[in-house]
Amino acid sequence: FPWPVQVGALQPWRPGEPRVFQAVLPPELWIHLAVVACGNRLEETLVMLKSAVLFSHRKIQFHIFTEDALKPEFDEQVNLIYPITFSVGNPQEWKKLFKPCAAQRLFLPVILKDVDSLLYVDTDVLFLRPVDDIWKLLRQFNSTQLAAMAPEHEIPKIGWYSRFARHPFYGSAGVNSGVMLMNLTRIRSAQFKNSMIPTGLAWEDMLYPLYQKYKNAITWGDQDLLNIIFSFNPECLYVFPCQWNYRPDHCMYGSNCKEAEREGVSVLHGNRGVYHDDKQPTFKALYEAVRDFPFQDNLFQSMYYPLQLKFLETVHTLCGRIPQVFLKQIEKTMKRNIPKEKDLLQQIKRNTIIMI
Repeated sequence: FPWPVQVGALQPWRPGEPRVFQAVLPPELWIHLAVVACGNRLEETLVMLKSAVLFSHRKIQFHIFTEDALKPEFDEQVNLIYPITFSVGNPQEWKKLFKPCAAQRLFLPVILKDVDSLLYVDTDVLFLRPVDDIWKLLRQFNSTQLAAMAPEHEIPKIGWYSRFARHPFYGSAGVNSGVMLMNLTRIRSAQFKNSMIPTGLAWEDMLYPLYQKYKNAITWGDQDLLNIIFSFNPECLYVFPCQWNYRPDHCMYGSNCKEAEREGVSVLHGNRGVYHDDKQPTFKALYEAVRDFPFQDNLFQSMYYPLQLKFLETVHTLCGRIPQVFLKQIEKTMKRNIPKEKDLLQQIKRNTIIMI
């Protein structure tokens, strides 16, 4: 992944603290994007970062959290590392909660104390339009909302939470935490209603007691804990439509994301490992197209047209029967916003800072 990174001045670092670059420009001018990468998620993470840089316009500051084993590889690619840290409870319990290190996202408001707002994504996410557009949803929060997620399912009667959950969950079908927009300032200052004491609790004070209470009932780890939190505090959550967190569930049983049918997929979430097997070839084709795209090439010739041809091979699947859903935002973004190919590399150099 020989793609460019712009960095600011290295700040003083003490053992046990994350090593970070200080952005040259004021923080309010930057989009903050966080990801947690453990296990075999190095390539997925780099492809996600590439998709964010490829289509976006505003400057992005990436916050990448990873484990010791991946530090040398990330260092080689993008310079510096945040260690995985959990501020309360047993670190080994948190680390093993559902996917490797996924519970780290619960602690982002505590760790990133100087960051006002943040977009968290799983490693298996791809941006098919500018990150700027989902960042703008922060402006739509009302006075009580402090986070945003998409529903786990569009049809409650066949959704996982509505059928199987043994704990409280948000709304009628729960929410999916693979794409989560957060106002960290509000999260840090809020008192959250809960099922443990009659008064409110701060975010950090609530996490471990909540986990202890429900750990034998949760299946999807930190996502379940977030569902529990927002089930008691529904006024705190902004729910954005499924086009911002489009998963195989939205098409593998038949198309059930109306917003994606109208607007196209904005953020693709290839959970279930679909980028790496042949169960959903449409998702795999998109992942490989972004992974293999050389920045200096023509986007229409090297990405859009080959995808059209590749999608012809996926029509035997239900997801493959709706190729326009996957291509609409890519086409719109390229036609409207992407500069001439000779200028693209310079734009990437100007618009990216990576903090790991």
